[in-house]
Order: sequence, then C-alpha cells, then structure tokens
Amino acid sequence: MQPLADKLRPHQIEDMVGQSHIIGKGKVINKLIENNTIPNMILYGPPGTGKTTLANIIANVTGKNI
Repeated sequence: MQPLADKLRPHQIEDMVGQSHIIGKGKVINKLIENNTIPNMILYGPPGTGKTTLANIIANVTGKNI
C-alpha cells in the first residue's frame, strides 16, 4: 500500500505550488529541465517544502537517478 503523501505528491513541475521565481515557466529550474542539463544541486530548506518532490520530478522528466 502506497502512503497517502506519495499519492498526493505532484508528478509534474507545473503541478508544484510556490517558488515560481525558480520553477516557473522560463525560469532557472524549468530551463535546466527543458535542456536536460541538470547540474549537481543541493536543495535546502525545512521539512515539507518540496525538496524531495522537486528532485523526483527532475529525475523522472530527465531520466536521471537521484
């Protein structure tokens, strides 16, 4: 059985809420995903802010491992 948090987790960058200055259309993270040029990144912040979700979305879209 899959945890509820995993079921509700966004699966596309467009479904994420907040941080639009970084992940919005035409912004830094979105451009990196579109160009498939993901550098090493450290995602920093308090629990529950979407770090793991963003990492999973990037990995799924680009076909890379986290």
